[in-house]
Amino acid sequence: MIGLPRIENGWLTNARRTPSPHCDERPGPDDISLIVVHGISLPPGEFGGPWIDRLFTGTLAADAHPYFAAIRGLEVSSHLLIRRDGELVQYVPFQRRAWHAGVSCFQGRERCNDYSIGIELEGTDTLPYAEAQYLRLAQVIPVLRAAWPAITAERIVGHCHIAPGRKTDPGPAFDWNRLKL
Repeated sequence: MIGLPRIENGWLTNARRTPSPHCDERPGPDDISLIVVHGISLPPGEFGGPWIDRLFTGTLAADAHPYFAAIRGLEVSSHLLIRRDGELVQYVPFQRRAWHAGVSCFQGRERCNDYSIGIELEGTDTLPYAEAQYLRLAQVIPVLRAAWPAITAERIVGHCHIAPGRKTDPGPAFDWNRLKL
């Protein structure tokens, strides 16, 4: 595993930087108070490869896989991705708004992208997440909470919690007890 992360100029020092154009200014850059955990695999159910990076950077070729035609032109990103082997990738600096939550609401407040940090885990709703992912997540979350104290344990949620009925990730395969918040 790579050493413990620090935040410098909005970037984690031990993450591979892959800047995404799919982000913009937050309405309140100091108003970060939520972490949203997601699950992603591209194509669905497959791990590894360059596809998540390409989706988040707007360079995913629609003809590279039959599924990709259905998501052609999708402009999405996340702040972080934790791959199956624990590799940490950052696409958007934390002070900017990543486009990960979509139509969303937490405790009556809509537009979760405005005030959240998105963390994608390479995985699916139904396959267990990897040990290395839980270890990396356990390293990253305290660093984020130290930088933004409004992120309490109760404000670390899944995509399914802020977009119920529309999203199911990170799914029942994600073991929330492993976070030990």
